[in-house]
Amino acid sequence: VKNNNQSLSTLMPLHHAVNHGEIIREVGFVSNDPNFSVRPDGTVYAEQEVANLSEPVQFMVTARGLHDPHIWETTVKLALAGHPHPLALTKVTREEELRHKVIKFSRKHQRSSSANGLRRQKRDWVIPPINVPENSRGPFPHMLVRIRSDQDKDVGIRYSITGAGADQPPSGIYNIDPISGNMFVTQPLDREERASFHLRAHAVDMNGNQVENPIDLYIYVIDMNDNRPEFQNQVYNGSVAEGSKPGSSVMQVTATDSDDSTTANGMVRYRILSQTPHSPIPNMFTINSETGDIVTVAAGLDREVSVSGVQCVPATYGFSVLKLTSYVIIKTQHFSGEVPENKVNVVVTNLTVVDRDQPHSPNWNAVYRIVSGDPSGHFTIRTNPITNEGMLTVVKPVDFEMNRAFMLTVVVSNQAHLASGIQSSLQSTAGVTISVQDVNEPPVFPVNPKTIRFEEGVPAGTTLTVFAAQDPDHFIHQIVRYSKLSDPANWLKINRTNGQITTMALLDRESMYVKNNVYEATFLAFDNGSPQASGTGTLQIYLIDVNDNAPVLVPREAQVCERARPNSRVNITASDADADPNVGPFVFELPSFPASVRRNWTISRLSGDYAQLRLRIPYLEASVYEIPIIVSDSGNPPLSNRSVIRVKVCPCDDNGDCSATGAVAAAGLGTGAIIAILICIIILLSMVLLFVVWMKRREKERQAKPLLIDPEDDVRDNILKYDEEGGGEEDQDYDLSQLQQPESLDHIINKPAGVRRVDERPVIAESQYPIRPSLPHPGDIGDFINDGLRAADNDPTAPPYDSLLVFDYEGSGSTAGSVSSLNSISSGDQDYDYLNDWGPRFKKLADLYGGGDDD
Repeated sequence: VKNNNQSLSTLMPLHHAVNHGEIIREVGFVSNDPNFSVRPDGTVYAEQEVANLSEPVQFMVTARGLHDPHIWETTVKLALAGHPHPLALTKVTREEELRHKVIKFSRKHQRSSSANGLRRQKRDWVIPPINVPENSRGPFPHMLVRIRSDQDKDVGIRYSITGAGADQPPSGIYNIDPISGNMFVTQPLDREERASFHLRAHAVDMNGNQVENPIDLYIYVIDMNDNRPEFQNQVYNGSVAEGSKPGSSVMQVTATDSDDSTTANGMVRYRILSQTPHSPIPNMFTINSETGDIVTVAAGLDREVSVSGVQCVPATYGFSVLKLTSYVIIKTQHFSGEVPENKVNVVVTNLTVVDRDQPHSPNWNAVYRIVSGDPSGHFTIRTNPITNEGMLTVVKPVDFEMNRAFMLTVVVSNQAHLASGIQSSLQSTAGVTISVQDVNEPPVFPVNPKTIRFEEGVPAGTTLTVFAAQDPDHFIHQIVRYSKLSDPANWLKINRTNGQITTMALLDRESMYVKNNVYEATFLAFDNGSPQASGTGTLQIYLIDVNDNAPVLVPREAQVCERARPNSRVNITASDADADPNVGPFVFELPSFPASVRRNWTISRLSGDYAQLRLRIPYLEASVYEIPIIVSDSGNPPLSNRSVIRVKVCPCDDNGDCSATGAVAAAGLGTGAIIAILICIIILLSMVLLFVVWMKRREKERQAKPLLIDPEDDVRDNILKYDEEGGGEEDQDYDLSQLQQPESLDHIINKPAGVRRVDERPVIAESQYPIRPSLPHPGDIGDFINDGLRAADNDPTAPPYDSLLVFDYEGSGSTAGSVSSLNSISSGDQDYDYLNDWGPRFKKLADLYGGGDDD
């Protein structure tokens, strides 16, 4: 910079004019550096000589109209001419990243009266929209504008913003510094999700009172070319007649772009990428670049032709070009088929051929080959030996999400070569379109098994990780949910929605369910597809050991001689459930209380894990002593445990082994105790002996007791005991009314349906039995019995089958006279010999009245 007449830089608005209310207002510039100024046309110049600049200069320039509420600020960086400094700028442009727009609240004007009459309030300024490009990389938060009030110099102002994107969903995208008024965007924006935002800015004092009227802020998201054009179909099938004329319409392909269709980012144009085969001419078709209509260019279409690709590109070539290719099949003869994804050994379609040679000969047998469209080898073609058809079969699983369709070119030829001189093609070509059917696939855990590391002992409720699965079905919106499948210790739970793993209990490395420091749990992820599909994932938790287990003394019992000897010592160690470095070397020491422990015993260290316990004094009385020992590990911090070892002190023989009497004495039993035990044993044996003798005597007395009856009449072993019937009817105080005929049948009528007893009376009218006269004639006995027998046989109320009849108790006394009265009225001429013919049951009666020889 040489002098103040030389222009240093020109600000973005060379001659800035603000159109407000159809009034053109000039813009003024103010620099905060007294060495530099800005002219009204935006030219920056030096106020004085600054040729001795050694470092670049940076200052702020503020631009505003005379009555314009908007304020614009920019940072100007200047360096010496020819100085290769990275901050040197020659011109400040619109894209200057450090320029920030300042928005001021419009002043509130009230109507006022004057000598000339009322003066109308001016309109509020219209705030121009704020443009923010989408997909900005930050850094965030990124400052957009600054909100200011003219009263911020007089009172404390607090600024806030409201509306969708601030305090309403989607909330948190924009925020404002309540003190400075700087407004920020906190994250990248996506125009395809939301193209604009409408916010309101507020200014209040420290008490919450409104200082300024709210102003409306409109934020527009500037579109970027971030979306590829997408064809509506991955594969288009069309047909055209053989020999069609040029200009014949074949089909139309359509692609869409999610970017702004009013800009070049969203305008789609089409062109043909290639054509296979190239005959009859390489460019047999053309496509309308704007509409996507495909038409023929030349005649001569006499065989199958496939256009391998149609490519769409944006309309303007000044930006990054995003391409998408879709395949169009134009055929005169074509095969097609469908195959579910993830299936193998499935016949997709049968390819048919016609050959007039002798069937089932080499000249007739067809051989099929796939020449293009299957670079990964998903398909093969086997020849049906009977029909000569080509069976197109899947041999490698296909994935709908990777390839929704396959366009195969198949060549068929004979097993034998054509004879020489035959004017025919050696092979025939056909196209095959294979559509892949989408199948609901189970969710997949990206990392399976997943291993994480945590210290043991983390409290319940600790979040360990998020074990989320992905749904391979990208083209179907499905919800994935989670559940626990295997958790041996029941330590974990999984969030059903997002797969977050939290603990329900302390994680213990020493648990029986932990193997090699690893705890393993299995979880299930399932979708809401039809049918539902599920996948499993294994979570392995490597538990880092912490010192949470104190060492335990080993062994717990020992014996030494009552007199100190070189070999009369006890080797002790400790066991610790923890792992290195929280185990040995151990520290063994005797407690200071009781004092007799250290007076009688001493511990010497053998190694890091072993120590030796021995007598300190020459002689100790034989007995059992419980010696407390404090054991500490090497953890950080170390843990200690007070353990007790039972030591039997006993007299020893010459070999240093406890003698038998010494062992008994060492067990803590004196002579008096031993005698008491022996006496108890003798008393117990005597009681057992007395009991046996008493039992023997009782058995003998039982056998010697005479019987009350004659042994010949003793029939106790031959009598079968049935239900106890009691005494006779006349001398027993029993209620025999239950055995008599009831007066009513209500209890039988009301009895629920079920299995009836054999001897239960049916609920129907009774049959009429013959009535025996009070003074029957002897000749009527046979008729009476026959009539009664006949009535009983025809009586439906009588018990069925051959069961016994159950009779009722007839009571004491009878209305019939004595049977003996028959003797007084009978005549001697009556012959009762016929009673002998009635069987053995009437033999006694025949003897009484027949006057047999037995009388």
